[in-house]
Amino acid sequence: MISPKKSSPHSTLLKMKRMSQKVFDYNLFRRTAKSPIFSTISFAAIFFLLYSSDTIVSISNLPMHPVDLKSHKIVDHRQEPTLITTTNIQEEISIDEGPDEVYDPLIPPDNVTKEERLVWFRRKLPELEILRSNSLTQQFHSRVLQFLNNGCSIQFYMIWFSPAKSFGKREFFAMDSLFKAHPQGCLMLLSKSMDSGRGYRILKPLLDGGFKILAVTPDLPFLVKNTPGELWLGEMKSGRRDPGYIPLSQNLANLIRLAVLYKYGGVYLDTDFITLKDFSGLRNAIGAQNVDLESKNWTILNNAVMIFDINHPLLLDFMGEFASTFNGNKWGHNGPYLVSRVTEKTGRTPGYNLSILPPEAFYPVEWNKIRRIFRKPQKESESRWVESMLNELNEGETYALHLWNKRSRELAIGEGSVMARLISAHCVICQDINITSL
Repeated sequence: MISPKKSSPHSTLLKMKRMSQKVFDYNLFRRTAKSPIFSTISFAAIFFLLYSSDTIVSISNLPMHPVDLKSHKIVDHRQEPTLITTTNIQEEISIDEGPDEVYDPLIPPDNVTKEERLVWFRRKLPELEILRSNSLTQQFHSRVLQFLNNGCSIQFYMIWFSPAKSFGKREFFAMDSLFKAHPQGCLMLLSKSMDSGRGYRILKPLLDGGFKILAVTPDLPFLVKNTPGELWLGEMKSGRRDPGYIPLSQNLANLIRLAVLYKYGGVYLDTDFITLKDFSGLRNAIGAQNVDLESKNWTILNNAVMIFDINHPLLLDFMGEFASTFNGNKWGHNGPYLVSRVTEKTGRTPGYNLSILPPEAFYPVEWNKIRRIFRKPQKESESRWVESMLNELNEGETYALHLWNKRSRELAIGEGSVMARLISAHCVICQDINITSL
């Protein structure tokens, strides 16, 4: 099943929500003292919070065995990927060296009714740049075409809707291991915060190594144009659609990964993966997160990795489901559960040629067992288990290992652990990674 949250959705983001409310809703603060001196000091403090921060949140060939979509049973099927070719467009893109980080206006207030949240959302709409095109985002398509004309052996996409300063070693290693397996691949990082001077400095070790990587601010209106997502975006921009209590950035990431795959084709990958093998033999594929042990039928799919040809019709089905059943109050409803629902209904349509890969492909370690691969082996039996696990991951049918970041982000990487060994074996900028604190 999908990794559950450590606490309720409200409490998980409580501190961030309070900060967001403190910064953006300061005009709603109640007066707690009548003293004019107190009022002056309070206003000065609020003014300082508003204008001194530099934080910005942008709107994140081994044969496999797919399954027959009618029976959900694993079958043998392999196809070559389809990659698009593009024309070279010469355009210089300047690097913004200015401040690139402000507080996130997309985190809704806590413990409010739907009506109150809609009022809040309509008031925030002018601040939600991700919903609109501007002079920077209008360069998106030409930048993408120029970048993908660099002789890419395979096209990858990641999304980063958090501050650039929080793009850490874990995320860097996700890119590092990707290029270890695909040295001639191209990676686009869809992110406003990383499309900046700070972001350039983070990516510079890979760029200096000759790897093809581009951080680019996405143009959401362009990406969803002439797709079902266009109607949904219009409703959100009008303030008629409830965004729900889950941060809108998470659901925008669910939509954007579908739209970018539809427009350009390639591989979408979350930023909490270790890539172990070349993806080039995969085509039109989604990974199963779980299968029934007895029937071997898949029970849930996950959208953390998706591989699709350009203009694949199933992606339109996904976006249609997103637009028609959007629910910002159910965790996973617009993501993993969405691709599961739609694949169950339409995935076996003739011509779709969809492959469902077994959990070993991308989710070989379940979310509730991820801690074990971080532990330093203390006994001989534990050392034998580490060797067995490494052999299974490196020599088996695993293409990439999902780290379930919400569950593993704070875990220390023990010396000699599975994680430590994988990092050493699958990095290209290895000297810049401190294993114990990744």
